Amino acid sequence: MARSIVALALLGSASAYVAPVPKSAATSLAAGKADLAALCAENPSPLGNFEGIWDPLGCADMDFWGLGNEATIGYLRHAEIKHGRVAMAGFLGYLAGSTPLVSGEHLIQPYKGYVAGCTPQEQWANIPLIGKLQILVLVGMLESYGEGAGSPAGYVHYTQGGKPGFFPSIKGKGGFAGGSCLFDLYDPFGILPEQTEAEKKKGLFAEINNGRLAMIGLFSVLAESAVPGSNPQYAIFDIKIPESSVDIMGSVFPQLTNEFAVKAWPVLAICGFLQQYNKRKTV
Repeated sequence: MARSIVALALLGSASAYVAPVPKSAATSLAAGKADLAALCAENPSPLGNFEGIWDPLGCADMDFWGLGNEATIGYLRHAEIKHGRVAMAGFLGYLAGSTPLVSGEHLIQPYKGYVAGCTPQEQWANIPLIGKLQILVLVGMLESYGEGAGSPAGYVHYTQGGKPGFFPSIKGKGGFAGGSCLFDLYDPFGILPEQTEAEKKKGLFAEINNGRLAMIGLFSVLAESAVPGSNPQYAIFDIKIPESSVDIMGSVFPQLTNEFAVKAWPVLAICGFLQQYNKRKTV
């Protein structure tokens, strides 16, 4: 598994959430298809039956938006790392949201209109529109910072030789004087020890594999929740996934008849345009 999807991922360090990448060292991190082949050789599959890059869709030879092949590989690597991180958070969030500690009764309601005993999907559906918009604005801010908004010192975009998965420091960013972001995403309290390059490399490989597994896991619990029995492994281990018929994608695709999607799509469209505009300026 580690080698089978490597055509789309060479991880940036887990500690790369904070430390900027010097431009002099960044250009060798996304050299293109040769790096993917080198990673395959360094991390052989336990199955032992793959040679070279496992890339059935030919993504390692594509050219997205005329950026060039090396930039495309950098984009794909970064995208998988980011989605893997989101999936890890989402999978753990789903498990936490299914426990009585989160979905049960609260002395103080987490939000207006809170209803106890709901599935994670229903919990999202019950959040008022203004609450959903606040969440999306926060996600948009983090996405913009990840794309180099504000041109942080030492930042190199992942399509220009920068380290895929790198997220610059956001402490002190946003808002008025002093910034509204009080902590960085990685090591918010600055208590973790500095890692050696070997430790970082090992951590990178672990993160990409955990992210891949989390993406599969998140899809499986959502599928089992919507269509009970679609994932027989849960029945084998006598695991009950809460059933839900909530249209969880309605907040993403405006064409679906969802009240939130109808109201929120202009905001999403503007955020998407500004993000792409900023990306074009940095590339």
